[in-house]
Amino acid sequence: MRVVVQRVINSSVEVDGKIVDKSDRGLMLLVGFTEGDSSKEIDWMVEKVINLRIFEDENDVMNKSLLDINGNILSISQFTLYGDASKGRRPSYIKALGGDKATLLYDEFNNKLRDKGIEVGTGIFGADMKVSLINDGPVTILLEK
Repeated sequence: MRVVVQRVINSSVEVDGKIVDKSDRGLMLLVGFTEGDSSKEIDWMVEKVINLRIFEDENDVMNKSLLDINGNILSISQFTLYGDASKGRRPSYIKALGGDKATLLYDEFNNKLRDKGIEVGTGIFGADMKVSLINDGPVTILLEK
């Protein structure tokens, strides 16, 4: 499981010219799965994401988590996180988990975030999405489990 975590002022996702979800101050996540990913990886990732201390405290030190600031999340499925461009010029996506399995894990991940009291917006799995964000910092972290 791979997640790109971006600290944002705001973010939104559009499908067919309509905004389908958005978030304010918090995190925008790009989420990808590979063969062998399970609830174990999801549980680890949920705890890591919500407890990452990447928000400034009163001394402008990144010392607060999403939970500390009552932030929210926009979660976007992103199979291309498992693109391998080490050979040739066209990335191979063979390591990306297929849609049927990936959608179940993606839904589980988002629901477990919600179970922690986090407001979670999402795109539409498999859709052609246009994602907009204002990256705050910029702060971008790559997590893998």
